[in-house]
Amino acid sequence: MMSRWQMISIQCLLLGLVSITNLRAQQPASTPNAADVQGSMLFASNCGSCHGADGRGGEHAPDIATAHDVQQLADSDLIAIAKDGIPGTGMPGFGSLGQEKLTAIVRYLRNLQGRRTDIKLSGNPKGGEALFFGGARCAKCHMVNGKGGFIGGDLSLYGADESADQIRGVILDPEKNLPPQKKATTVVTQTGQKFTGMLKVDDNFSVSIQTMDGDFHFFQKSQLTHIDLGSHSLMPVNYGSMLNDKQINDLVSYLLHVGSENSKRSPTHSSKSDDDDE
Repeated sequence: MMSRWQMISIQCLLLGLVSITNLRAQQPASTPNAADVQGSMLFASNCGSCHGADGRGGEHAPDIATAHDVQQLADSDLIAIAKDGIPGTGMPGFGSLGQEKLTAIVRYLRNLQGRRTDIKLSGNPKGGEALFFGGARCAKCHMVNGKGGFIGGDLSLYGADESADQIRGVILDPEKNLPPQKKATTVVTQTGQKFTGMLKVDDNFSVSIQTMDGDFHFFQKSQLTHIDLGSHSLMPVNYGSMLNDKQINDLVSYLLHVGSENSKRSPTHSSKSDDDDE
């Protein structure tokens, strides 16, 4: 037999559960973000008829949702394409929509690509900065705010245009996520010398690369027996085992933070994404 106090405790518990259930039932269902709704409608009315409602291509235009070269473009580049079009390709410009609507379209396209632009990490930018210039050795090749190497790209503004997922993907799998023009080039001379570095010049007659020691090497193509353009990344491919999840998050957070801060102070960068409506 239950005591009187046990009966009262059970009754209170049941009443509490009923109250919680009723409260949840009274709460309105979550509604889509207004910006996402706007982007979806704008994409459907301006882009969907050619690129398909899902962005994966149609009769008149290519896939822009899963195409790797499109996914690699910065948001500011996509906005510029949407604004000005691509002459000679049938891609018109939509500059009359204005910057806010073009930005909403690109944000929605990122959703179609499976890329979230609002991901927040729990990483520590200060810890990421220490890793960038320390144990992760990023600064051996890359520069941020005038400090670091110059073989790789300057990452001072990189995090302003890329999502956390994109940056993390490049760090963990550079062979897959870096475009060919950002990968290493290897050449072999007729005397058997082999040079690997970043491509600086490639024309009909010559090739120039910059090797890891900072030196520039210029070759006539007639002097070479082998040219391998963009075959592999100079970035380490073992960051996934070299760094733990917290360290990766710290590194990504640092690049997002410094990119965001620099974009606010860069008139040149701001003009790419914040042009006045025409």
